[in-house]
Amino acid sequence: MRAVVQRVSQASVSVEGRVVGRIDGPGLMVLVGVTHDDDEAKARRLAAKLWGLRILKDEKSCSDVNAPLLVVSQFTLYGDARKGRRPTWTAAAPGPVAEPLVDAVVQELRTLGAKVETGVFGADMAVSLVNDGPITLVVDI
Repeated sequence: MRAVVQRVSQASVSVEGRVVGRIDGPGLMVLVGVTHDDDEAKARRLAAKLWGLRILKDEKSCSDVNAPLLVVSQFTLYGDARKGRRPTWTAAAPGPVAEPLVDAVVQELRTLGAKVETGVFGADMAVSLVNDGPITLVVDI
């Protein structure tokens, strides 16, 4: 699994002009990609990593300050643009494999005590955020 994690002061995701997920205050915007060999164990490890990642102000984690997370599925994180001008998506898991694993990350975060907002899997989403810092990390599990 791969995640692009941004420390934000606010973030939201909209589908067809309607906000479906929003966080305010310090928190994390997380784009999650799934590849073919990912499983629920990796989803749990990613959730634990996100919950404990010390990138908020004063090296705090979401778990330290009960900061919210906005989690959005993003198959393009496994795009390959090394050849030509058109990326390939063959490393990205298909929807029936990826959706339950993104859901597993969200569920595990909630089990850990996190407030989590989400996008809509497979939808054409508009993501807005204010990157705080800016801090952006790529996390591979």
